[in-house]
Amino acid sequence: MGTAVHSADLPDNPDDGHVKIIFTENDLEAYGDFVPAIGNGRPLTDDYVRKLLHKMNIIHGIQEEAVRDAVAACMNSKKIQKNILIARGTPAENEITEYFQLNPALGRGQAPEPENKIDHRQFTPFTIVKKSQALAKQKSRKPGAAGMNVHGGTLPFKVLKPNSVEPGENTVLDGKFMLAAIDGQMIIQKNIISVKESLHIRGPVGYSTGHINFPGDILIEGPVSDGFKIHSGGSVTIKQTFDVTEAITKGNLYVAGGIIGRGAALLKVGGGIKTRFIENCRAACRRTVSVDSEIINSHIYTLEKVEMGDRGMIIGGEILAVQGVFAGGIGKKSARAASIKCGIDFTAEQEKEKNNNMLRLLTAKLERLNQLLEEPGSDPEKKLKLEELHARLTAEQRAALDKVNELSGRININENAVVEVTGEIAAGTVIEICHAAYFVTEPIKKVRIFLDKERGKLATAPLT
Repeated sequence: MGTAVHSADLPDNPDDGHVKIIFTENDLEAYGDFVPAIGNGRPLTDDYVRKLLHKMNIIHGIQEEAVRDAVAACMNSKKIQKNILIARGTPAENEITEYFQLNPALGRGQAPEPENKIDHRQFTPFTIVKKSQALAKQKSRKPGAAGMNVHGGTLPFKVLKPNSVEPGENTVLDGKFMLAAIDGQMIIQKNIISVKESLHIRGPVGYSTGHINFPGDILIEGPVSDGFKIHSGGSVTIKQTFDVTEAITKGNLYVAGGIIGRGAALLKVGGGIKTRFIENCRAACRRTVSVDSEIINSHIYTLEKVEMGDRGMIIGGEILAVQGVFAGGIGKKSARAASIKCGIDFTAEQEKEKNNNMLRLLTAKLERLNQLLEEPGSDPEKKLKLEELHARLTAEQRAALDKVNELSGRININENAVVEVTGEIAAGTVIEICHAAYFVTEPIKKVRIFLDKERGKLATAPLT
């Protein structure tokens, strides 16, 4: 802020006490240096200051007490009192036009301290919003008011137009609020807010993006690095390699470059999977798994079928497919044997296994309780508690057994499932259809394996 120094009509005798006055920009404030008399000079007085203020036309906002104190201090201490506020005007209040202010809660969160405890994968550059979430709020016009300088002159106000955001695609206005019309990614371009129902990542997924959690479809043009999770309420398309840590999608998963897991890698797909290859991965999906070249040492579960390319190979691991498996080959002589199970609902089988494990645990606990109850001389109160626990565990055991029996009737759901291989099935491969098993002792080629319902056994037929 600029300042201007105005002469105070210095006395004829420079040794007389006097005041130098300084005005700020627009004469909004006046400051003074109070100079004491020197030697036989006339002392600084209130009357002198009053006349000076009148001469300098300082009439508004005079700081009477501050001026009196400065005069007294100057006379008593014989020292210059510098930069004393003499008068302060009334500043103008600028008019602010109506505008939409972005919701400050939508900004990207800052990493907490200390840095060595931060998991940077938790932070993302994307702003994900929910339907009906407030994106911006309309701020009402604030009228302006003129001010007054220390001379009583008018200080005009300015009209300010703050940066405003405007509603765009997939936004709605509700009173003073701009809301998201859908779940999606909020984007601001040229101050226009829009919400995109899909997320387009033009590069890789890594520390620059963090974990990806999006309610709609996701398109990723680069590779996905190990250690980063992807959760999608729609389908996911990855144009390069997918190094899986964890991925959960409501829709389909398309991976152009292939899927690589790290042992604990987990895929849960509500639709189907289409990719070039799958390696060291655990994947469960509701629709068809389509793989061009290889499934290696992976556990694949689908409620439809596994379809391989003409030369697609299944090497090691386990495949559970309700409708069947169609591959170019299964197993290799030097590789771990593969297990193929078809016609069964893997969700029911997993739940049955969970209940079987519970049954084993409950049986062991009940056996131990029986031993304790048979011990002579037991405290009556303790024995009563053991009997209550025994009754509760027995009821849980009965419920788990009923559940196992109920699930057993729901596991075999497709007796028409088949395994078709246009190339070779290696020796050591185990194939099951509705729990009827076939163990391949010698390599077989161009074969169709199916359930002979009359005999309750698996049968083979050549592919033509």
